[in-house]
Amino acid sequence: MPHWKLILTYDGTTYNGWQVQPNLPTVQGTLADAIHRITGETVLPQGSGRTDAGVHALAQVATFSLTVPIPPTNLHRALNRALPASIRVLSVESVPEDFHARHSALRKTYEYRILPCGHSPDHEDRICPPFLAPYVWPCRFPLDFDLLQQAASHILGTHDFTSFAANDPDQSTREEQRAEADSLSTPYSLLTTPCSTRTIHHSTWHQQEDLLIYRITGNGFLHHMVRNLVGTFVEAAAHRISADTIPTILAARNRSAAGPTAPASGLFLVEVEYK
Repeated sequence: MPHWKLILTYDGTTYNGWQVQPNLPTVQGTLADAIHRITGETVLPQGSGRTDAGVHALAQVATFSLTVPIPPTNLHRALNRALPASIRVLSVESVPEDFHARHSALRKTYEYRILPCGHSPDHEDRICPPFLAPYVWPCRFPLDFDLLQQAASHILGTHDFTSFAANDPDQSTREEQRAEADSLSTPYSLLTTPCSTRTIHHSTWHQQEDLLIYRITGNGFLHHMVRNLVGTFVEAAAHRISADTIPTILAARNRSAAGPTAPASGLFLVEVEYK
């Protein structure tokens, strides 16, 4: 069976995230429908990760198998014709059967984009243009860039990120494992126990014209982890908490210790790295 790897870019604004959901528009469901219209086969493409509703991707990776051979250039062209303009296929290639978009991933990189809109000595209240609003957080707090950078530096290395995950950080992992157990007839009790420890290789902010952009690379991310990190860094940059409390928040292993969840609109999946 031909096994395919796609790299996709999409505007997540109108989708209820990556994962297929009954009666709701999702990226995974839209891609599966396009594949079915082209090939007549029913497959569920597996993504490198589940982006939430409103989250975007510059390079999401998806894998699936087909029973009928098809030239990659033909599949690439047909998919972009069948998909809406909000989802584009950047590349299509044949890969070994054991390659899996999520399980084979070594590192992922996300970016979060903030448009400062609050009053500051540098400018009056900025208006966020309507065409930019779906792709940034129009943040009304005056932000200290140095404090953003200082807070972000504290998460480098290997830590338990329970404080920066959704209230049940392992729920999505358990759901994925149950689905895999069902497909493989493997008892769920024999699967690896989910863990909240992740290694962060890169965590830094930079300024690009009017935007503040946070870039983070790690070996994996918990549900809402990047958005919760950004929300907490903003609390520090707005002088609501000290940037040096980040290690204490990590050690608490309690979601209530961290700051609010940043809006989904500013988050982009940028890159997925494999061996």
